[in-house]
Amino acid sequence: MLQDNRTMKAGLFDLDGVVFDTEPQYTIFWGGIFKEYYPGSEGMEQKIKGQTLVQIYDKYFPSKEDQTSITARLNDYERHMAYPYIAGFETFIKQLKANGIPTAVATSSNKDKMENVYRRHPEFKSYFDAILTSEDFAESKPSPDCYLRAAGRLGAKPEDCVVFEDSFNGLKSGRASGARVVGLATTNSAESIAPYCDEVIKDYENFSIK
Repeated sequence: MLQDNRTMKAGLFDLDGVVFDTEPQYTIFWGGIFKEYYPGSEGMEQKIKGQTLVQIYDKYFPSKEDQTSITARLNDYERHMAYPYIAGFETFIKQLKANGIPTAVATSSNKDKMENVYRRHPEFKSYFDAILTSEDFAESKPSPDCYLRAAGRLGAKPEDCVVFEDSFNGLKSGRASGARVVGLATTNSAESIAPYCDEVIKDYENFSIK
């Protein structure tokens, strides 16, 4: 249950680790990539969470040849990934709709990745009033740009929105937007994300807006 008295007029959701329990799969993929390209490195797969592919490439894989190879491998990986919903998510999103609260996804994933989601979950688009991908905003998390744009797409003021996030960059993005932030302890521990959000939940089971 939301822990303050502000009215929730819109819900803004990240994707991986918030709607879908996919972060463990990405941790495996990027962990393998970094071990291959940066032997001896530790924890790089954790540091990149919440960043776009462009950001990751610019900082860690500037070679166009490497980028092409990694992209092909990532695309193949995502085509075969499982996209299980976070526990309780579908019940919660339906509750929001039943209460007339509009919702949007604001994800650093690109449109190609989203096509994989739509194939696995034909119902996905019906859960949201807007879906923003990395192609829809100029600045990536921790910039608040994506959430400001998502709120605008729904016709809501950021301060009337609740952002649901899991990564540090995402939590900072939501906080910077002026929205209330609910952190999901799916990717990082509840203790580590608590300073960056207003409330921490492990999933949507027994969570409601009332």
